[in-house]
Amino acid sequence: MTMSTETIQGQVADDAVSGDAVHGDAVHGDAVHEDAVGAFAERVFEAALGAMELQAMYLGDRLGWYAALAERGPMTAPELAAATGTAPRYAREWLEHQAVSGYLTVDDQTAPATAPSVSPATVPAPPVSPATVPAPPASPADTRRFRLPPAHAEVLANPDSLYYLSPLARFLSATGRQAPALLDAYRGGGGVSWEQYGADAREAQAALNRPLFLRALCQELLPAAPDVHARLLAGGRVADIGCGFGWSSIGLARGYPGITVDGYDPDTPSIVDAERNADRYGVGDRVSFHDVDAASVVGKVADAGEYDVAFAFECVHDMSDPVSVLAAARRLLRPDGFLVVMDERTEETFTAPGSPIERLFYGFSVGGCLPDGLSRAPSVGTGTVMRPATLAGYAAEAGFSSTEILPIEHEMFRFYRLLP
Repeated sequence: MTMSTETIQGQVADDAVSGDAVHGDAVHGDAVHEDAVGAFAERVFEAALGAMELQAMYLGDRLGWYAALAERGPMTAPELAAATGTAPRYAREWLEHQAVSGYLTVDDQTAPATAPSVSPATVPAPPVSPATVPAPPASPADTRRFRLPPAHAEVLANPDSLYYLSPLARFLSATGRQAPALLDAYRGGGGVSWEQYGADAREAQAALNRPLFLRALCQELLPAAPDVHARLLAGGRVADIGCGFGWSSIGLARGYPGITVDGYDPDTPSIVDAERNADRYGVGDRVSFHDVDAASVVGKVADAGEYDVAFAFECVHDMSDPVSVLAAARRLLRPDGFLVVMDERTEETFTAPGSPIERLFYGFSVGGCLPDGLSRAPSVGTGTVMRPATLAGYAAEAGFSSTEILPIEHEMFRFYRLLP
């Protein structure tokens, strides 16, 4: 088969155009890839900034710097250090970081950021005894006054606020401290117990939920389920499983004066704090706490059929053997009683990418809840992201006849009622 000169020339031209198109597509693809890389790098960079801000938040929380600024108003670095018994130079660095990060405002931004440099020629040659070393000269930057805006104080320094989030930094500090143990667990399949996470994690959990239990649980949430609310108003005995520092038990007792509450938790330090908190809030005569695993309560601390209502607030997903605990809770209830479970408001099915709330839940699970649940064997390994079907399955296995979602709306939590 022969081709004319014109046909050959046309084919060459077509090939050239096609080659340009392919090259153009490649260039465009490279640009798209570079944009995607840049966007993701920017996201990781922003995450690093957030991590650093939480690290600084931990310092501000634990050293009392946020509280001092909220209580006393604008302060200089030396004033903040004197008020909190901390080092002035560290206080200044922290204050400046908080200001450039937008957590604090500053009255005088024109003051130099660092002390004036000293010429080497003016530095005395003879060594000076540590006992006689003078304090460093005051920096012009130490005249800056930093203030914590009222809206920010609500989030960072008001433990009664429903927006209080400083304890998040405590929790992340606790999990970060256990990074070597987490690596071992992820490699070998073991766990990291709640006891290993220590006081930061324990106190963070309690502080994050305290405003909800004291200011919203009985005021807004439970009244949204009229029959649950009416049952509690009628009085009776209530079991609080996994009570922690006792804020849920205390909130229930304050909201429903006709009930008595027994809180159960296997963490001894939490029970000690719970008893102290109940006395401080004036409900120690109607609230008792027991240092015991709820799965072994029946027959040891309480008899079967003693309770009108039982609660399990944000704890079922942490349990290595939730079925045994739920079965014990069912046995504690009277025939017409019920168990209310409050747990994370997860998506009903796995979806990726997820919402910010779902990302938060997975973050808690990766660093804390799943390793804690797997620290005891055997374990079902639930993790923070316990979906409604999972809980319903545990409840059925524990002998409950039905699981229903209560009409209580909350961004973070879902409320279930389990019927014997």
